[in-house]
Amino acid sequence: MSIERTFAMVKPDGVRRGLVGEIISRLEKKGFKIVALKMLTPTREIVEEHYAEHKGKGFFNGLVDFLSGGAVVAMTLEGENVIAEWRRMMGATRPWESAPGTIRFEFATTVDENVAHGSDSAESAARELGIWFK
Repeated sequence: MSIERTFAMVKPDGVRRGLVGEIISRLEKKGFKIVALKMLTPTREIVEEHYAEHKGKGFFNGLVDFLSGGAVVAMTLEGENVIAEWRRMMGATRPWESAPGTIRFEFATTVDENVAHGSDSAESAARELGIWFK
């Protein structure tokens, strides 16, 4: 395996509920390196660019409102197979489909407030890292 980089985010619901430390702890215990980290309240423009592929869908405006409505923690993660492994650690987008022990199984309240985000491919990771860490 080669070393990869990916984008990870603790969403506003995770920040509000004090889950940032728990999530960072899990990443560090797994052996992933956090090479960049920042807390910010993203602008609508950043969120719209991040989720551009969903523009025009019924849930898009609500998603933009949610993510631009509070602080997030954006991270660049580095490690072997980090893209797939971070997604496995998060669990399924729908918390009720997540495996026990995953972040979303344990902490997500709804499909919208599912605590964390992770890039789904190397291409998405490069694009998302370019948006959040210019």
